[in-house]
Amino acid sequence: MLYWVLVFMVLAVVAGLLGFTGVSVAAAQIAQLLFFIFIVLLLLSLIYYLVVGRNPPPPPL
Repeated sequence: MLYWVLVFMVLAVVAGLLGFTGVSVAAAQIAQLLFFIFIVLLLLSLIYYLVVGRNPPPPPL
């Protein structure tokens, strides 16, 4: 998902340099939305790890 954030940010910068402001704004908003989704998922996974923790490995057979 972080890959898509970077793709849309590069798209926004290139479109902004070329003068396509509508495309630039749309791509920047998509990148920002994906970035915040990524941050929320990261925080949720950290909280889950802290609450549940790691399961011990299964015993050898």
